[in-house]
Amino acid sequence: GSSLNEFLLLAFADTRELQLLHFSLFLGIYLAALLGNGLIITAVACDHRLHTPMYFFLLNLSLLDLSFISTTVPKSMANSLRDTRAISYSGCAAQVFLFVFLIGGEYFLLTVMAYDRYVAICKPLHYRMIMGSRACVKMAAAAWASGFLNSVLHTANTFSIPLCQGNVVDQFFCEIPQILKLSCSDS
Repeated sequence: GSSLNEFLLLAFADTRELQLLHFSLFLGIYLAALLGNGLIITAVACDHRLHTPMYFFLLNLSLLDLSFISTTVPKSMANSLRDTRAISYSGCAAQVFLFVFLIGGEYFLLTVMAYDRYVAICKPLHYRMIMGSRACVKMAAAAWASGFLNSVLHTANTFSIPLCQGNVVDQFFCEIPQILKLSCSDS
């Protein structure tokens, strides 16, 4: 419920040189994340010795991590390059949804990974029975689904509140606390 058609994100710099430096630093970080997670995904997918529960979950974590960094950093880099701060209303909503979905998915998956290690250490003789491939797929799917459901609820709640405190988001990407600062209501 708002007539806003765009938000303005926090700019890292106002001079062209610093904007290009910001772009370069973020590009370096982004490429390192792509390379690191890409190598993990490739190694786990290609090497049959790594087809174990721990590496299956690690592959999922890398997919979530790659997606997560791709929701915020490229937009910030593009804005620096184009000397703008704007993000569309729908772009901001999409960023919030993906950010919460993927970070939530990571938390849920880390919980599953902790359970995997618990079973490996505390019930080693039952490990293969408890952590079978079907159980692992179900646990990973539950982590992704929990992140998704959590995000649907948070995003719907955030963007159903009327916003009347301007359109300036005090962060380099759209996040819920910064958008709530723009709301008219105390709720």
